[in-house]
Amino acid sequence: MIVKRMFPCLLAAVFLLFISFQGSSLAAERKITVAGASDLSMAFKDMAREFEKETGFKAVLSLGSTGMLARQIEQGAPFDAFFAANKKYVEELEKGGFILPGTVELYAEGRLAVAVRSGGSVKAASLEELKKNNIRKIAIANPEHAPYGIAAMEALKSAGLWEELKSRLVYGENIRQALQFVESGNAEAGIVALSIVNVPGIEYAVVPKKLHRPIAQAAGVVSTSKEKEAAAAFIKFVNGPKGSPIMKKYGFLPPGSK
Repeated sequence: MIVKRMFPCLLAAVFLLFISFQGSSLAAERKITVAGASDLSMAFKDMAREFEKETGFKAVLSLGSTGMLARQIEQGAPFDAFFAANKKYVEELEKGGFILPGTVELYAEGRLAVAVRSGGSVKAASLEELKKNNIRKIAIANPEHAPYGIAAMEALKSAGLWEELKSRLVYGENIRQALQFVESGNAEAGIVALSIVNVPGIEYAVVPKKLHRPIAQAAGVVSTSKEKEAAAAFIKFVNGPKGSPIMKKYGFLPPGSK
């Protein structure tokens, strides 16, 4: 009799466990993977948190140099949205069928900054000060695949400093690694993204935007995404009333700023 009474209870318990497991599995599936340039590392942590509050979708971030991420997309990486630091990468992927047509949008214009460690003997309030003898290494992102590295190179050339300083340059795989070189002391200074320099232990000065071509940043939905609508919604969110203030907070200009 005891066994008979317990049997329905056991069935109910198993059913509840099954429903709970199914529910948690469904919740876990509500996510998108966002491939983004390293200059977005701080802004997109805030962005992902607000997007999840708004939509219930978790945005998992995969950050790196724009060129590297573009190659990964060509090789079939399971990303849903791609946020590049230069629009040409997204446009080229769209031409190749890797980005869904009609989903490409500009979302920001990036800025450069000269960065040094706080409280040290090295001060760099402008590009011109990078000529000082106590600055032996200057970190930038690798211009072969990082748009901010290209912009840093352009700024040095426009300022008439390229020939004098090119031998001091050390290259990070992406803009975040370039800043890490400065933070660790492996480089006395860096020319990096303004969006990542407002951190403890770093002093910085903004590089005039007239010294380099605009860092026009664009995004698009990856063609192989299984969550195309959510990926498109994330792009709209970044450009929308809740996303735009976050981008401004981290030093990005609105697309097409004069």
